[in-house]
Amino acid sequence: MSDKLKIKISVADRVYPLTIDPSREEGLRKAAKNIEAMIKQLENSYAVRDKQDVLAMCALQFAAKSEQIHIDSKVDIEQAQEKLKTLNLLLSQQLS
Repeated sequence: MSDKLKIKISVADRVYPLTIDPSREEGLRKAAKNIEAMIKQLENSYAVRDKQDVLAMCALQFAAKSEQIHIDSKVDIEQAQEKLKTLNLLLSQQLS
């Protein structure tokens, strides 16, 4: 078992101390950087009253993106399964 790593992640002008597996550090730091970039973009694009509103909008955008990836993946899998069924049928016909 690997040792845990103690890091500090800053999001929306707040620092969050975390104890994580070292393998997760890069992903967490990139996620925090993406959140900060989206916060800046939202603050520049909309009249935002406070950080809570920006964070809620940010969370909604990331959740929507995640859900869309899941939906797209499901559609891709279904299409691949249909193609495999067709290929299997063609192969069966040729081998008969």
